[in-house]
Amino acid sequence: MDRAHGTTAPPSSGGTGGPGGSTGTAGSAGSSGSPRRGTPAGSGRRSLRPRSALTAAVFLLPALVLLGALVVYPIGYSVQRSFFDKSGDSFAGLGNYVTLFTDSTIRTAIRNNLIWVVVAPTVATALGLIFAVLTERVRWGTAFKLVVFMPMAVSMLAAGIIFRLVYEQDPDRGVANAVWVGVHDTFAESSSFPRARPLPAHPLKAAGGGAYETKAPVRAGRPALLPLVGVAPAQMPKDARPARTPADSPHGEISGVAWLDFTRGGGGRPNAVDPKELGLDGLRIEAVKDGRVVARTTAAADGTFRLPAAADGAVLRLPASNFREQYDGVAWLGPTLVTPAIIGSYVWMWAGFAMVLIAAGLAGLPRELLEAARVDGANEWQVFRRITVPLLAPVLGVVLVTLMINVLKVFDLVFVIAPGSALDDANVLALQLYRSSFGTGADLGVGSAIAVLLLLLVLPVMAVNIRRMRKESRR
Repeated sequence: MDRAHGTTAPPSSGGTGGPGGSTGTAGSAGSSGSPRRGTPAGSGRRSLRPRSALTAAVFLLPALVLLGALVVYPIGYSVQRSFFDKSGDSFAGLGNYVTLFTDSTIRTAIRNNLIWVVVAPTVATALGLIFAVLTERVRWGTAFKLVVFMPMAVSMLAAGIIFRLVYEQDPDRGVANAVWVGVHDTFAESSSFPRARPLPAHPLKAAGGGAYETKAPVRAGRPALLPLVGVAPAQMPKDARPARTPADSPHGEISGVAWLDFTRGGGGRPNAVDPKELGLDGLRIEAVKDGRVVARTTAAADGTFRLPAAADGAVLRLPASNFREQYDGVAWLGPTLVTPAIIGSYVWMWAGFAMVLIAAGLAGLPRELLEAARVDGANEWQVFRRITVPLLAPVLGVVLVTLMINVLKVFDLVFVIAPGSALDDANVLALQLYRSSFGTGADLGVGSAIAVLLLLLVLPVMAVNIRRMRKESRR
């Protein structure tokens, strides 16, 4: 028939083109699994679906078991337990949740958690953005990023111990107060002899405001004696020398000596300069006549001093600045500043995390947009505010949301850094959960209610994060 129509059948790839070849081709097609007559097309693919679902279930089963045992069951049990009393035998209804908002300690924890959620992620993200942008153009930017990111390798417990020492009140031990006191003493005069005072038998009396003055005016030719006590020998100036009575001053000048009227081991005489008694080096002295200061001087290393003839007949006054308590710095771990101080330690740890993520996003920005803005005349601040930050908005959102979830779980920093006297003032919900559940007089009902409250606080943040991720996947 092919010949009748003038056409030639194409040779079969599986045979010789003859009847035998055609048969071989049909056999090959049949052996390749082509559907039989009466069988709907695609029924083989549908038959594999139950097997694929079973295989997926087998592989997912261990993860589902762990998820149920470690997440679902504890959440369900905590919700159930929050409706029972301390013993767990009697139904308490919403009583435990009412306690969350009536107990002053728990209300302080809730307030502190709000401060943490608002301040800590914002500051850490802002610092990370600044570090990422500023280090992009410097040659040693990689080394700087390494140093800033290094605190992430430190555990929360170790960081808490470090900052507990940093915030020590004693400037000789606490770095923060050592720096603060150094800056303060640079601009404000420090006292020379705190707690120094005269005895009733001394020729000095209180003058008000913490100052002391002589009981009688001083006269030329008579050495003025200014004895004091109340200074520990170890706290005397290093340059102090044994005190001596000065010789008479010529030209009507006033001479005198200010010394520590105390002999170690006893045996000294009051109002007399003994050999082992030291001069009050640096003591400030003023001569006052008719309520007006006519002369000023400072005692030498051996306590001696001189005043001009104008001081004849004046009363010598020792200003209160000589005896003011030394500045010991700021009470970083006091009730007022303990929460900001702990937030500072958290920012120290997590600013590097924010910087690394933002730097990764910054590396992916289209450089042609930044260069086009600069060519159009925009300065660096305008480029940063109107181009860099909007383009980095998704990355900044990821960092901010991640840190917000993280700060809701802060426990060990507060527990380690805050001293016992300020622990209630620095309290947060995660710490209160531990204290209510396992501390003295443990109440698992209240502890479970706190756990549920923490879950409810995390859910909105997670919902925002999931919504943002879905928007990103649709682009």
